[in-house]
Amino acid sequence: MRVRLDLAYDGTDYRGFAENVGVPTVGGELRLALERVLGAPITLTCAGRTDAGVHARGQVVTFDAPEDRVDPRRLQRSLNSMLAPRIVVHAVSAVGEDFDARFSATWRSYRYTVLHAELPDPFLARTSWWVPEALDLEVMRAGAAALVGEHDFASFCRRPTPDASLVRRVHGAGWEEVPLPGSPAAAPGGDGARLLRFGIVASSFCHQMVRSIVGTLVDAGRGRARCADLPAVIAARDRAAAGNLAPPQGLVLWEVGYPPAEPALPVAGGPATS
Repeated sequence: MRVRLDLAYDGTDYRGFAENVGVPTVGGELRLALERVLGAPITLTCAGRTDAGVHARGQVVTFDAPEDRVDPRRLQRSLNSMLAPRIVVHAVSAVGEDFDARFSATWRSYRYTVLHAELPDPFLARTSWWVPEALDLEVMRAGAAALVGEHDFASFCRRPTPDASLVRRVHGAGWEEVPLPGSPAAAPGGDGARLLRFGIVASSFCHQMVRSIVGTLVDAGRGRARCADLPAVIAARDRAAAGNLAPPQGLVLWEVGYPPAEPALPVAGGPATS
């Protein structure tokens, strides 16, 4: 039978999802735990192969296993007892043979968190990018709006092969300011600190696309003029035209969509999806 897992993980201490000999990976630990519980070899397919240090809230994985060995509730309990809290399985379900975690997905969404503050916060360090410089949120929002639609994102991606297409459709993108944890007034911007969250949803993403986009938008927010004109950066189709790569710890694979679910922008205050 084909089995679907919905899971979340803290990617800080992993070298990404995909298995890699000699280093800890999410996929490697998950496969070993599954094989221990089910007593059968397992091959995993994931919706998004997150990079080293990147987190997930809504990762989806599929695999095939002998039907008589899969009890969804027992499997979920067993996996969580072995892997939690760094990896947590939210759901286990049987799916049709034609369902594939990667190829059946029609959209994916990511979130990226930036902490603007004079000093870093040790309690946010694993899940955000500390940026001490002043940021113009409206400039960053204007840049995000320019991403919506179908574009060649060569300025933001590594091209895997010379003839590979980097055309992607972005359904929505935007920034919001969110309350800082522990703020007495539970309001953003207390004591000059601001927690900013970028959300983007697209049909698919190329390698390091979101981190490149965030790095470019943050550079625009810092006042670096060459990054402020996002349409020109997109049109250049040259990685050198974009800004620096944002670090991995602020990035989360937020949700993966399958028919009939429609894509929705994962942050408030952004442009309407299209």
